[in-house]
Amino acid sequence: MSELPSKSQVLQWISDNPTLTSKRDIAKAFGIKGAARIDLKRILKELEAEGHLEKRKKTYRDPDKLPPVSVLQVSDQTPDGELLARPLEWHGEGVEPVVLLIPRASDPALGPGDRILGRLQEVKGEAHHYEARLIRRIGTNPRKVLGIFKKTAEGGRILPIDKGDGKEWTVTPSATGGAKDGELVEAEQAGPKGRMGLPQARILDRLGDPTAPKAVSLIAIHQHGIPDDFPDDVIAEADAQKPQGLKGREDLRDLPLVTIDPADARDHDDAVWAHPDDDPKNEGGHVIWVAIADVACYVTPGSALDAEARKRGNSSYFPDRVVPMLPDRLSGDLCSLHEGVPRACIAVRMQVDAHGTKIGHRFVRGLMRSAASLTYQQVQAARDGDPDDKCGPLTDEVINPLYEAFAALQEARANRQPLDLDLPERKVVLSDEGKVTSVNFADRLDAHKLIEDMMVLANVAAAETLIAKKSPLLFRVHEEPPPEKLDTLREVAEAAGLTLAKGQVLKTAHLNQLLHGAAGTDHVEVINLATLRSMTQAYYAPSNFGHFGLALQSYAHFTSPIRRYADLIVHRALISAHGWGEDGLSKSDEERLQSIGEHISETERRSMMAERDTNDRYLAAFLSERVGEEFTGRISGIAKFGAFVRLDETGADGLIPMRALGNEYFHLDRDRGTLMGSDTGMVIGLGQRVVVRLSEAAPVTGGLALDLVRLDGKTITPGGSDTPRKGRGRGKPKGGRGGPKRKLAREKHKSDKTKRKVSRKRR
Repeated sequence: MSELPSKSQVLQWISDNPTLTSKRDIAKAFGIKGAARIDLKRILKELEAEGHLEKRKKTYRDPDKLPPVSVLQVSDQTPDGELLARPLEWHGEGVEPVVLLIPRASDPALGPGDRILGRLQEVKGEAHHYEARLIRRIGTNPRKVLGIFKKTAEGGRILPIDKGDGKEWTVTPSATGGAKDGELVEAEQAGPKGRMGLPQARILDRLGDPTAPKAVSLIAIHQHGIPDDFPDDVIAEADAQKPQGLKGREDLRDLPLVTIDPADARDHDDAVWAHPDDDPKNEGGHVIWVAIADVACYVTPGSALDAEARKRGNSSYFPDRVVPMLPDRLSGDLCSLHEGVPRACIAVRMQVDAHGTKIGHRFVRGLMRSAASLTYQQVQAARDGDPDDKCGPLTDEVINPLYEAFAALQEARANRQPLDLDLPERKVVLSDEGKVTSVNFADRLDAHKLIEDMMVLANVAAAETLIAKKSPLLFRVHEEPPPEKLDTLREVAEAAGLTLAKGQVLKTAHLNQLLHGAAGTDHVEVINLATLRSMTQAYYAPSNFGHFGLALQSYAHFTSPIRRYADLIVHRALISAHGWGEDGLSKSDEERLQSIGEHISETERRSMMAERDTNDRYLAAFLSERVGEEFTGRISGIAKFGAFVRLDETGADGLIPMRALGNEYFHLDRDRGTLMGSDTGMVIGLGQRVVVRLSEAAPVTGGLALDLVRLDGKTITPGGSDTPRKGRGRGKPKGGRGGPKRKLAREKHKSDKTKRKVSRKRR
């Protein structure tokens, strides 16, 4: 018989082998057999009682770990000058972890006693347990500045690009960060507020050429007026928040809820778990839990946090950064359902039958602890039979039951027939320097659909509960298409040899029949685009007009209160309706629901435009080195100044100006969406296959200018701006109108008023 391991040896094994932590795995590792297993069990029980281990079902694991974003206090300085810190939120009963601060050159000086918000990375084999990067010092909130650096004898100045901000900032020679004259820089206030003369700034990041990749999203943020820094009182309120305990909450910490998100997600606001229903009346049915971060307990009506969250309306997402609705202390820490960390939540337990129809649900205000933070790719691989070390122990208990419940929801979805658009989402991939390396189709896995279906079901449950309790709320409204847009869609369908029935109450099933008829044909993309363009814009309102696209009578957003203010309103309504506390929907909220809905609908559109403009600029920069090359694509839009083409390779939209269409005048038929040549009768319409040549790419505006080479396989003789055309527009353009780049900018501006470009499908 092998000698029993010491307690420290057992702990070291569990730390080094996090996926082999059952009693059987531990016994096998140390060669323990027979009666000696009883002694091993005793050792494990003692370690559990001492707080060194925590038993989860049949496995043992380390106690709670630190969240990836934590509040730290600088505690000591090593002889080498390195700073050590201790966590101010530590739930474990073992030895408090030691954190080593990894400073950047631009970080402010820190010393013992300073409190900071840091982003943590666990390390092994070192004297410290975590390494941390500074997000910001607690209690300070320096103003951020984006502008052009101008070098002077005294150091330099920054000319802000913010709209309406004419104030310059001075930069001392030691704070320039090596910036060069004319560079776009990001800086922060360096001197005290309210000082006489021009304020001082310290440069944090050199963004180089204002047209460079790293500058793209920042320019869009400022152009569209998206607030990207938090007022001091908002930061102070966020920093003062403490983790919620169990008082007044249902204990859900033993439920194996897991978060499933993109690999680059920094916050986790929803967690799921499912299992077969043991109710004999619901044979073959499932129980689905959806737990959502309880933001309402931290962001209360009338607070500075609430006013700023309402002002922003939502988080804005760009390829290289996120502008959050809430400060990091909340969005990345207290309101994020990090693995192994107790977090406040509002959860809904839903029963569905064997066919995926919801037959009951109840909401609770609870305290949960995520069993694992997983990615879509991890979960899908585990379901497909290739689990990694993290998913392996969860496959049978968590992942497979989720997919079994998802199969039932898919059956219910097929019966309901929500709008089934097929518009693959393209993702701009950036290097560390912010340069576009590729443009890929985003994966659409069953794991994505699983989470989407469960979130939709939870949103329905929230709306139904609040309607039943006669509580005010904000609905997510999506009205059916107007008749004139449907007529245009019918004409596009007829041109493709397809039909859309007329003279009946329109249902999503009718549109799905059209979409499925186009599947597998050359017309699939144009039919999907035309169908999307026929839709109305979804919005938030206190009146319920249903959700046409999802084929649902009642729908409200409940599942993302970290990033959407509408969901926070629904959370407050649930709190008031259930009598869970004083942080529910206020009378002021109720009285202003109409105006709040209008405002956050507008902020959503603002973010969409900024995100779209950013993607356009990134794509233009990506293609700027390929001017003169030929590309395949389809006509995606028609306007009085030319035709838009969506390029197959990148999904970028470019413009063929009228001057590049040929040597004749083209008539615009707005109803049919076509251009017809006055001499040849050549028709250019939606969906036609083209080969185009990239004549110009303007990263500053995001515009692409194209020349038409072939239309439906037929070679076209190009007509340039110096080629006379019959009818209006004959001859060269008049002077004083600028060169090609200026024209491209004007045409891009015009196009924004007349076309709808697809950035992502939003529900």
